[in-house]
This record gives sequence, C-alpha cells and structure tokens, in this order.
Amino acid sequence: MKASDLFIRCLEAEGVDYIFGIPGEETSDLMISLLDSRIKFILVRHEQGAAFMADMYGRLTQKVGVCLSTLGPGATNLTTGVANANMDRSPILAITGQTDTDFLHKEAHQNMDAVTMFKPITKWRWSVRNADSIPEIVSRGFKIALEEKAGAVHIELPQDIAKMESEIKPIKAQQVLRSRPNKDLIEEAAELLLASKTPILLVGNGCIRGRASLSVRKFVEKTGICSMNTFMAKGVISDKSERHLHTIGIREADHALIAMKEADLVIAIGYDLVEYSPKHWNGDLDKKIIHIDFTPAESDTYYPPTIEIAADIEYTMGAVLEEIERITKQEEKSRRIITHLEPPELFKTIKNEIIGRLEKYKNDLSYPIKPEKLILDVRNALDETDMVISDVGAHKLWIAKIYNTYNPNTCIIPNGFCSMGFALPAAITAQLVNPNQKIVAMCGDGGFLMNIQELETAVRLCLPLIVIVWCDYDYGMISFKQIHEFGRSAFTKFNNPNFAKLAESFGAIGYNIKSTKEFSLVLKEAVKSKSIPVIISVDVDYSRNRVLLDDNFVM
Repeated sequence: MKASDLFIRCLEAEGVDYIFGIPGEETSDLMISLLDSRIKFILVRHEQGAAFMADMYGRLTQKVGVCLSTLGPGATNLTTGVANANMDRSPILAITGQTDTDFLHKEAHQNMDAVTMFKPITKWRWSVRNADSIPEIVSRGFKIALEEKAGAVHIELPQDIAKMESEIKPIKAQQVLRSRPNKDLIEEAAELLLASKTPILLVGNGCIRGRASLSVRKFVEKTGICSMNTFMAKGVISDKSERHLHTIGIREADHALIAMKEADLVIAIGYDLVEYSPKHWNGDLDKKIIHIDFTPAESDTYYPPTIEIAADIEYTMGAVLEEIERITKQEEKSRRIITHLEPPELFKTIKNEIIGRLEKYKNDLSYPIKPEKLILDVRNALDETDMVISDVGAHKLWIAKIYNTYNPNTCIIPNGFCSMGFALPAAITAQLVNPNQKIVAMCGDGGFLMNIQELETAVRLCLPLIVIVWCDYDYGMISFKQIHEFGRSAFTKFNNPNFAKLAESFGAIGYNIKSTKEFSLVLKEAVKSKSIPVIISVDVDYSRNRVLLDDNFVM
C-alpha cells in the first residue's frame, strides 16, 4: 500500500482515537489517507494547542496522544506542548512533515532539522527514510512513549517517502506486563516501616499513571499512616481522608511541609523530583526513604533511598501491606502494630488547620473575589467526578493548595514544564474523552490569551466546557515575586479585552462578573450548558498571595 496509508494503519493498530493538528502541504498524503480511517482528526488553530491536546489525552487515558504539523514553522510551534508533555510524563507522539529527502542536504523552502530540534524535549525521535520501515518505527515510538517514565516521541515523514509503496504490514500492538517487586526488598521495607515512629506517605504523579489509587488508599486505610500528595497526584487519596494532609510543593508555604519535617520515614510512591525538589523536605539529610516507583530513583544528594523498589506501584503497595500483616500476625503481642491507631498530635493539628483555612472565607462577599472563595464556589458547583484543569500562574498555587480533590484525574495541574496556555486546549481534550463530565479550565488573564484561538475549536466541536479567567491585569506571580525580592515589580502590567464580548465573537457564552455573589449564580448557570463553551471573567483579590510564600502569614 501507499506509505501514508501504511502509516495511518500503523496508528490504528496502536489504538489511536484522535490526531490533533493542522494540515500542511507536506502532510497532504497523510491527510488524504485519514479520510479512510476510523481515527478522528481534530483540526486546531495553532500547533501548540494540538500538542497540549495530545498531552492531555495521554494524561487521562495512558494511551499515546498524537499531534501533527507540517514542516518548519508548524514543527517549531509544536515544541512547547511537546516539552510540556515530556516533562510532565505524558505519552505523546508528535508527527511532522518534511520536504523531499533529495532537498534535505541543501537550503530549501521551510527546511530545517526538526529531528535535532526535538532531541532535548523527547525520549526518542526519527525521520523515516524507507516506507518498509514505517511499521517498526511507529511501533518503537509507541513503546518508548509508554515506557516509564512516559513521555514524548517524534516521527518525521518526508513528503516523497509518504508517496512510496510498501508491502509490509502494521505490527500489532503488544501489551507489556509490568514487573513485580523483589521479595527481599518488600520484607526490608515492611520491617523499616514497622520500626518507624512517624512515617508518612509522599504520593506522586506515578500513582496517577500507574492507576494505583485503590492500592494506595487501601494501604493508608490498613496502616493508618498519614499522607500527602504532590501537585500532579491530587486525588490519589481523597482530601476527605482524616489522615491526608493535602498537597505539598509550595516550598515554605505548606502545612504539609511541617509534617514532613517531623517524619522519620518517608515512603515516596511514584514521586517525581521534577515537581518538588527533595532539598526542600530533606535538607538536613535526616530522613529514611523508601522509594517505590516504576523506575529507579533519580540521583540526587537529598534523595538517597534507604530502600529502592523499582517495580509496578500497585503490585508493590499490595505486597508491602501483605508483608506487614504477616509480620504483625506473627508478633501480635510484641511492640509491633499493624496500624498507627492515632496519628501524631501535630499531624492532627495540621489537618484541622488546613480544613479551617479552607472554610474561612466561604461567606466572604467582598469584591474582587478572594481566591479561597472562588475555589470554594467552584468546588461546590461541581460533582466529585467533574474536572478542574489549571493553567500556570498564581491561581495554580491556590488550586494546588486548597481545591479539595476526591478522585484521580479530577484536578489536573501541569507542574513539570509548567507552560502557560495549557488549560484551554487541555479542556477540549478532557471534554472529548469524558463527554459526561463537566470540565472547568482555570486560567489567569495572562495565560488565557496565549491560546485563545482554540476557543473556536471548542465552539466548532460543541463542547460545553467552562473557562474561568482570574483577572488582575498583571503577570501576577512574577510581579509578586519581584516585589518580594526587590520591593517593586517591572514590566508585568497589561490591559484586557472585554472577555464577554470576545467569547460571544467566537460563538461562546461570556460573562464579566461584577460581584462575588454574581459569580456563584453565573457558575450555576454555566454548569447547565450542554453544547456551548462558557467564559467567565472575574476580578481576583491577589493581595493575599503572601500566603503562597509564607504560611505563617496571619489569614
């Protein structure tokens, strides 16, 4: 068959549902081949949006998200989203077109070395030079993207190669079984845990990817050990849990960090150093650490595991729990216990303080709206299984800190590469994947305009997502940190359009909020939308951002 047809058949064999992208002259063969495919092509308005959409697909499904661009400027536009997916451990494939191979050795229109450009932001990349090699290249790309830690791969398909013929058939995708943990290490981990006085669980992004929430929750319930999560692991353990101390990762502004400093043993499960450096919680190198993840621990001065288990997280948590139960059953009358019946008094105080601070402004009607009140109103308007997606900015820290999350993948926060402009494209994918969930994107007024063009995509696809734009007419977190360090800010202020009219010009519904009371009423109406995106702009009182840098600030 024709090489472009073969390429599409290979994607089908890997179970691809969507390709997000913009067609170009050099990808025309692929686009025509897609006309006869079950794969849905989602036309976007900027390649960066396509990469963010593929990123979100990978996060939610743990299948490879696919984005596509032409050569040259199309490929360069993909890079920010590809880098974001790679550092946030989301499996994606970026496909780019290229000029004919007999032009690659010289200067040619839009010709540039895309493969080299993608090298630092992907796990693997390749340029197809023979139609017969397409099945192997695609198969390898998908395997590498999904291998832990998951990430981005890139395949370039030159125009003349796409027109070749091949008799090779696609390679059927194979399920790879995850490895089980070493028995001796499991025994050592159980012994170390039982000997500790104040153990604590640090739950990371790997638990989301490994779909290990149920096993981690069972471990917590059976042992009674207190826990906390990183930004990208919100929901693995419900914030309703009495022993869960919510989110860590805002350096000195976490109550969770106070508990971490008191712990003598940290069980780090799926913990990714890219989110939060261990220097912040093990600066004195006084912690014993049990590392449980799919891959060995990253080499870091402040993260020297006492025990290191590189295996499937779900299997490992179950095995450690079984070993603890075996030991305690044998030594029932000894000093060992299966559960820490009462958490340390400090941990209980921290939990009560977190809950108290969440509720403090629930009846505050002052305007501009306080971040706590805004987040509480959003939480109250949504079901527990609905999804909030954060963009990047000061609002991201507020969401991480105080948005109560009860299930995995119901609060998405990009926290590796941390690219602004993520939330709106990501919300489009989330709504496609989960049509029965209400999807809310939370954006700053800086980040929202970075990919505003994708609002047309959402309208065209009839997606009833909600975008809440936190307005302060400033790159607020940058401004705040400048003031914190230098006493003044520089070059961060801007003006905004009329967001309601802007939304309406795209065919969406738009609101400019004028009071805190109006916000909750409008939000309740927005949730009822069945086929039209809703944009809500609201002025936010960011004077309380000091809380994000200094948790001793009196609230």
